[in-house]
Amino acid sequence: MTSPPPLRRNGFWAFLCAVGRFINGCRLIIINVVFFGLLFILLLVLGADVDRTVQSDSVLVIKPRGQLVEQSSIDPLQRALDGLSGEEPRQVQLRDLTGAIDAAAKDPRISRILLLPDELQGGGFAALREVGAALDRFRAAGKPVIAWGVNLDQGQYYLAAHADRLLVDPQGGVMLTGLANYRLFYKDLLDKLGVDVHLFRVGEFKSAAEPYILDHASAEAKQADSYWMGGLWTGYLAEVAQLRKLDPATLRDDVDNLPEHIASTQGNLAELALNQHLVDGLATRDDLIAMMRKEGVPADRKGHDFRQIALDRYASAVSRDGDLPAAGVAIVVAEGEIAGGRRGPGSIGGESTAALIRGAREDRKTRALVLRVNSPGGEVYAAEQIRREVELTRAAGIPVVVSMGDVAASGGYWISMNANRIFAEPNTITGSIGIFGLYYTVPGTLARLGVQSDGVSTGPMAGAFDITRPLDPKVGTVIQTIIDKGYRDFVGSVAKARGKSYQAIDAIAQGRVWTGEQALQRGLVDQLGGLDAAVAEAGRLARLGKDYPVRYVEPPQGGFERFLMGLSQSASVHVLQSFGVRLPDWVAQLPAKAPELQLLRNAKAGTPNIYADCLCRPR
Repeated sequence: MTSPPPLRRNGFWAFLCAVGRFINGCRLIIINVVFFGLLFILLLVLGADVDRTVQSDSVLVIKPRGQLVEQSSIDPLQRALDGLSGEEPRQVQLRDLTGAIDAAAKDPRISRILLLPDELQGGGFAALREVGAALDRFRAAGKPVIAWGVNLDQGQYYLAAHADRLLVDPQGGVMLTGLANYRLFYKDLLDKLGVDVHLFRVGEFKSAAEPYILDHASAEAKQADSYWMGGLWTGYLAEVAQLRKLDPATLRDDVDNLPEHIASTQGNLAELALNQHLVDGLATRDDLIAMMRKEGVPADRKGHDFRQIALDRYASAVSRDGDLPAAGVAIVVAEGEIAGGRRGPGSIGGESTAALIRGAREDRKTRALVLRVNSPGGEVYAAEQIRREVELTRAAGIPVVVSMGDVAASGGYWISMNANRIFAEPNTITGSIGIFGLYYTVPGTLARLGVQSDGVSTGPMAGAFDITRPLDPKVGTVIQTIIDKGYRDFVGSVAKARGKSYQAIDAIAQGRVWTGEQALQRGLVDQLGGLDAAVAEAGRLARLGKDYPVRYVEPPQGGFERFLMGLSQSASVHVLQSFGVRLPDWVAQLPAKAPELQLLRNAKAGTPNIYADCLCRPR
């Protein structure tokens, strides 16, 4: 048997082989460059011996960037990439910020704080109030706080007003305008797309889903929003006026008549802020450095600036690792939208958050639990999963105290109501006791595409939840009945937990939103105060005495995640940057979404989506 003749290699075939060898060679080169490059970076990071010690007479520079949050939703890898790209973190954990300020108050190496709030992009008034209280404790320790900014909005100014001296750049200013809650309405768009949204709700003021069925805010929504936002703004003016030694009525007039007042300074916002005593002086960055040096702050190593340490470096220098051996108070953070299943940090999962509470309960070191809630609500069943764990924790003899953050409304209140005690800040947004259901059908959309739905069924309800068909009135009756029952359960559970009648709670429910102070007057919360007050109450209820450990209960991190966390906070990142190791700026950017669209993110087709949600943050 003879073998077949070899393939004939013509010129084209030889060309393809050469191209293949070239591509393969390039691939190997790229892989090796990436591998050895990453290896070099890893060895450099691990081997970098950067001095993290805090020098005496240092100024703690607090320059928060991005959102002020209860729990970071940015994973460790992203934080490390942000560091390598030269980006500062886009989120600041509230506990990291207040913890560093409190540590600095007792640290003889820290002489003062310089607050630079210009890049703080968001944070509710309750969280900012807690930071302000920490700054006040620092000042009470006999150490000054200096704030400097360029253009301060009212959230940034709310924080800066706690300083002993507040300075702005001569080309900057302060812009106080009041609170607003304008929302996008999608009814006309949905009508054009042929999507039918059916809203089922209980509660005269339950307006979270109105954007899907109306093209404007209802009169009830405007009435309710005006009441709680008016309360927030009055409280804001009173606090700022007290801090700056101003008259609240005069301050309100200055804000309401901004166009006339700014005309008097020919558009000079900095001069206007100085005239209205909103700031103590005007200073450039160089003026600020000269002032620090004149007041005895030593120069930095290069002699161009003053001796200082950044917040993240300081927090890393004073942090303490390791397990807490003694029994004490455990804190579980519930922040973000409530959704079913397991969710990552910065959001609330019915299963994952319930598991954290259960883990804290089963830990023998837990003598009391504080549930820190910062949530506008979300899915009803997920909220109920968490509420049950709170109830079981109390039944196990472990007292539970809720500390409400910026917002703990609707589902956020649902998970809070069974605590032994509920604390809220005066400017917390809470209440919104009510539920609603959304159901989507798309026969109009299909018709626009030339598609029709037709067929047979074995009974009147078979296929009734098919979204390709118009909503059957019988289906609407079913959904509304379920919503009515859910509302009765919600109100009844609150009445039982708060020791009130169903009628008393129903009168202040109806989906209506309240500030923390208004909620206290109506018996929905027990006391005004921040997280520290809630922890102290938990310790008292558990009879822990005066000195006990406090720990946060969070999902466990693997070794690689811990390494990345350390990398993102490490001073050795600066070594990498000095070698020019930076990633593109786009790595640190996230797309923005309208808050109303969050309801659609986890919506399920062909079934009613039932929510206890508020969507009630002023802007």
